[in-house]
Amino acid sequence: MGHSRAGAGGGGTPAEHLEGLLARAQNGFEIDEAVLGRAGDALMHQSELRSCRQCNEPLGPLGYSTYRHIFLLPDGSSLLLWELEHNTGQDRRPLFELYADEDALALAERRVHERIGGARWDELEGLPLWLPEQLLHAVAPVETPRAYVSDNSADHARRVLRRAENPDRPGPDTEQLLATAFAHDIALAPKPRRRPGGPDATWCRFYEHAFLLAGGDEIVLWELEHNLTADGRLVCEVYLDEVSAELAADRHARALGVDL
Repeated sequence: MGHSRAGAGGGGTPAEHLEGLLARAQNGFEIDEAVLGRAGDALMHQSELRSCRQCNEPLGPLGYSTYRHIFLLPDGSSLLLWELEHNTGQDRRPLFELYADEDALALAERRVHERIGGARWDELEGLPLWLPEQLLHAVAPVETPRAYVSDNSADHARRVLRRAENPDRPGPDTEQLLATAFAHDIALAPKPRRRPGGPDATWCRFYEHAFLLAGGDEIVLWELEHNLTADGRLVCEVYLDEVSAELAADRHARALGVDL
């Protein structure tokens, strides 16, 4: 699921990952204790690269990257923490900042962006800053081989289906088949989207969950994670094919008047 954060404590438990984030963050003390408690109780975690920018300087590259750390909670909801890494300090060593509030993150990104110079911040309005620039120009997704792991795969399938909120999610027949899953692979589907209304006005991501069954067959679930809801709440939907997931995203977007 997503791009693993090198050196970010991607392995280990969610609590260990959180401990690593706080250990290197300059402002870890600003994160509310209630938020830390919920993240520490998470069942799973994942890190993804959201955006990056770099410019070449005589003394070496100057830039910043933002990472999205997702913590899956016992009730099936997700908690997000945002990490900003940059080298705009005096000695250009890597500095890390951690945020639970996206508005505070945006202010920090703007501060670092202005230190780097170049395009004005308002010229970036409407661009999907959560994607590396090279993905915006990708003609087609790059096929990558599956990397199956045997790690409570049947339980992972149950959790994916349990958090699905769409009424047309896969039914009991699929659940019965997935109960025999012995290995699985999770991949982020690269689907660049331009979104109006400024950075992060709309969140829409697709994940591909592939399962190997005891009989040798494979089942793939497509998970649509989005905030295309009336109240902006982040939800997950699950489908048996990519087309159905895409159509659902487009249907939700049209209902809100959003152009994905």
